[in-house]
Amino acid sequence: MAAHGPAEWLSSPLGRQLVAAEASLLKGLLDDVFGLELLQLGIWGAPRQLLAGSRTRRQTVIAENPLSEVDVMARLNALPIQSATVDAVLLPHTLEFDSEPQAVVREADRVLTGEGQLIVLGFHPVSLWGLRAAAAREGFPPGLQRMLSPRRVHDWLGLLGYEVSLQKHYLFSRPWDDGSDSARRILRRGLMNPLPAAAWIMRARKHVYRMTPIRLRFSRERRPVIAPLPEPTRRGHS
Repeated sequence: MAAHGPAEWLSSPLGRQLVAAEASLLKGLLDDVFGLELLQLGIWGAPRQLLAGSRTRRQTVIAENPLSEVDVMARLNALPIQSATVDAVLLPHTLEFDSEPQAVVREADRVLTGEGQLIVLGFHPVSLWGLRAAAAREGFPPGLQRMLSPRRVHDWLGLLGYEVSLQKHYLFSRPWDDGSDSARRILRRGLMNPLPAAAWIMRARKHVYRMTPIRLRFSRERRPVIAPLPEPTRRGHS
């Protein structure tokens, strides 16, 4: 039976292979992400499957239309979270399934602390998966609205003052594979595989620049325009 939505596709052999490979990729990436709180915005695979390698004290999964169990149900562009209170945010293909991806990025930026980290996973539009998505009326994977190139997301983050510290390409399997041989080709190209990578992962760090007031030099050396008048000399009187 053909998959008709994200949940059905993610439970297919190819969907399970992809999520498992991405969980393995994230396990190494999250090893040096520390702090108190990590947010995952959007559901991708089994609950908390992508967070197995997280070393933060808490992990919270938030989704707008949850496909499975989540910690908080909320709009991703209006999170019920105070500003500058989260150490890391994970967006696993979240931007591609949202109608307002830039608003989601801005909201993630709002809740991140200074020097907080943002991790984004996405599909590459210039790939076999991109061609399959363009040809499918319901999107591919089903429910996907648009694929975003890493350069476009990089530009968005640059405008917000982020420094991209890592960008990696993966997913070398074909979008019509049955999942039987895709595990070895998702993360590694292989010697005989000419296919371009169909997915990317990006990690960026938020920088907060503080304005330091500058004392102008002339303010320290300013002299009175009119010199003080000399005081009259007092002579002795009889």
